[in-house]
Amino acid sequence: MTVPSESLDPAAGFPPATPDDWRRLALGVLRKSGAAGPDTPAEYVDELLATTTYDGIRLAPLHTRPAAPPDVGVPGTAPYVRGAQARRDGGGAGGTDPTETVAGWDVRQRYADPDPKAVREAVLTDLANGATSVWIDLTAGGLRATDLPEALDGVHLDLAPVVLDAGVDSVAAAEALLALADDRGVERALAGCLGADPLGWQARTGQAGDLAQLAVLAGYAARSPGLRAVTVDATAYHDAGGSDAQEIGCALATGLAYLRALTDAGLDLPAAFGQLEFRFAATTDQFATIAKLRAARQAWARVGQLCGVPEAGRQRQHAVTSAAMMTARDPWVNMLRTTVACFAAGVGGADAVTVAPFDARLGLPDGFARRIARNTQSVLLAEANLGRVLDPAGGSWYVERLTVDLAATAWDWFTEIERAGGAAAALSGGLIADRIDATWRRRADNLAHRRDPVTGVSEFPDLDERLPARTLAPVPPGGGLPRRFHAGAFEARRDQADAYLAAAGTRPSVFLATLGPLAAHSARAGFAGNLFAAGGIATTRGGDPADDPAAIAAAFAADPSAVACICGTDASYAAAAAPLAAALAAAGARRVWLAGRPADHAHVDGYLYAGCDAVAVLDATFDDLEVPR
Repeated sequence: MTVPSESLDPAAGFPPATPDDWRRLALGVLRKSGAAGPDTPAEYVDELLATTTYDGIRLAPLHTRPAAPPDVGVPGTAPYVRGAQARRDGGGAGGTDPTETVAGWDVRQRYADPDPKAVREAVLTDLANGATSVWIDLTAGGLRATDLPEALDGVHLDLAPVVLDAGVDSVAAAEALLALADDRGVERALAGCLGADPLGWQARTGQAGDLAQLAVLAGYAARSPGLRAVTVDATAYHDAGGSDAQEIGCALATGLAYLRALTDAGLDLPAAFGQLEFRFAATTDQFATIAKLRAARQAWARVGQLCGVPEAGRQRQHAVTSAAMMTARDPWVNMLRTTVACFAAGVGGADAVTVAPFDARLGLPDGFARRIARNTQSVLLAEANLGRVLDPAGGSWYVERLTVDLAATAWDWFTEIERAGGAAAALSGGLIADRIDATWRRRADNLAHRRDPVTGVSEFPDLDERLPARTLAPVPPGGGLPRRFHAGAFEARRDQADAYLAAAGTRPSVFLATLGPLAAHSARAGFAGNLFAAGGIATTRGGDPADDPAAIAAAFAADPSAVACICGTDASYAAAAAPLAAALAAAGARRVWLAGRPADHAHVDGYLYAGCDAVAVLDATFDDLEVPR
């Protein structure tokens, strides 16, 4: 029997609920956990559960419809918060029927192999199996402009958009691509972006960019209606450790500098706006990524409005899965990271998305890695139908609030850069580097304390992993803002431990002195073992049925380790921690750790607990075990 939908009341049988009701229930849970005391009032719940982003934005624990919801417009109209397009139509490249409408975004694959033959084979394979555009790295160590005819041999340039990344050689690369298209008679149909980004090059290399090339490339791009000249690549600021608002603000300042250069060269404002494509990083923080893309469109639309051309402020966005979040250890977990990031980029309204292969940190990707990267997008588009929905996050008051706050914070940073003389001056003067370094220090501290965990590296590492062998990739240009990786501190220590293993024939290890039966000590022993493994340190366990300190110390003395960690319960610590620590020290332990919150236990040198500085613990243990650093 079919029941008319209007007769169904989802709240039937439930009493009305209010935010205060939720706070009272949440307070009960907080009191049981010890996070709130018996006298803590319910109105403090919001403060107890709120978090703060690296931009200083406060994230409330509960979001309800505000009294005055923000005006986000509708998809395809200013301020473009809900998307730059009124419909989600992807390209018809990559072997699909060019007359067929494909809902979604442009699936863009990146190629950094210096061998043009290998690039050609990869491009043709990718385009035949789901990719819809090509992004070619022509910077130091990659292909040369003269390699483009061979690399793009067999590629239908009238169907597959091409995006170039050539650094200081942008003009030569553009000329080579246009000459190739002209030879094939498809110059008017050429689409993509010539990729000029002199300030992005300055951010990465420290070399002052030549903005004069923008006008030259804009003239070249004018030959093809589907071709843009300029990329505003903000991923350099993300890769250096910057926050979301810093990434957006730097992009706005760079975009405005490019508008000035183009209009000074004679382009009108709408034409100048139309030459720009923006590139942002997408991360596993899916809501932050969604809000970042929405906020970036909103902020750029405001630039268009202030320039007097509001309809020109339609920002074209290319989202790239974050390089900073990728790991060299347990690289297969990167498949999960890039899936979440790709999902967030699609929901956030990106026009083009690039998913990095899972082995990107190890070198040049193999065919399997590229296939997984392609299929990640294909599953989201063809099976999950994600691209068929415009602004799926619209109406989520958490996302709407975060979008507004992020746009405002980014705008403040953008105007600060402008007051400093613009993007070029802020880069050469150190303002951008100093501000990003401050953010990185906070992020690095959270990573070291594992408040920002990295699965497979700082949490749940696999000491027995066998990494796949890959051909080394060209070293990207450097000299400007640093390229940082969230897993870097732990991976460096894994490398040190592996070097010790190779030299000594045995892995550095710590003796876990366990108290009580397995059920009593397993949780803390597992925690301690996980922490030490994050630095490549193995663990061995030894206890005594009677918890006899002398017997446990004897087991330690027979173990090759010079470091011990006591693992048990708080109750067992009260009686046994001090005498056991003393016995271990007498047996030769250079340091005695205790798995648990800091307390006044005699002869214990340090404590391992959730939120402790894991990097500092590993460094101290390396010193005690005489592991070179």
